[in-house]
Amino acid sequence: MRGRVVSVARDDGHRFSKPVAASIRLLAGLGVEGDAHCGETVKHRSRVAADPTQPNLRQVHLIQAELFDELAAKGFALGPGDLGENVLTAGLDLLALPRGARLRLGPEAVVEVTGLRNPCAQIDGFRRGLLAAVLDRAADGSLVRKAGIMGVVIAGGDVRPEDPIEVVLPSEPWSKLERV
Repeated sequence: MRGRVVSVARDDGHRFSKPVAASIRLLAGLGVEGDAHCGETVKHRSRVAADPTQPNLRQVHLIQAELFDELAAKGFALGPGDLGENVLTAGLDLLALPRGARLRLGPEAVVEVTGLRNPCAQIDGFRRGLLAAVLDRAADGSLVRKAGIMGVVIAGGDVRPEDPIEVVLPSEPWSKLERV
């Protein structure tokens, strides 16, 4: 499986959207250099309040550009970085990946997938109705979260738009993604 990087973004503050950058540097075991969520332990405010010693399983946030196409059809015009993602991808069904899948981004960086982003009410503050638009129901009635995936940095390196993405799947049996 292969895809490509569409855009990259980072923000040193805890804001909903992230400004797009020409490149980002991933740091092994930490995340995106210069991003508010960079670190070994949790940085998301609600998780810090609950237990600041938890490991940071949300070092890198990735969203597939195909979601933006789906949302545009529902009347939501979104651009790179709007949903707070660090990496916007194309050509990969990120939500179908198993936990532990590794994504090689460009020539050096490797991110291991830890789980699904759990969209919160802040998304409706950004665009009213967007929370419902990024949630769905599967045939069995279970909740489907479409707001991207999270991962940890295994190998650092610079990531730029148009970099290739190569997927390496873990050994079976696979574990489906759950929210992290």
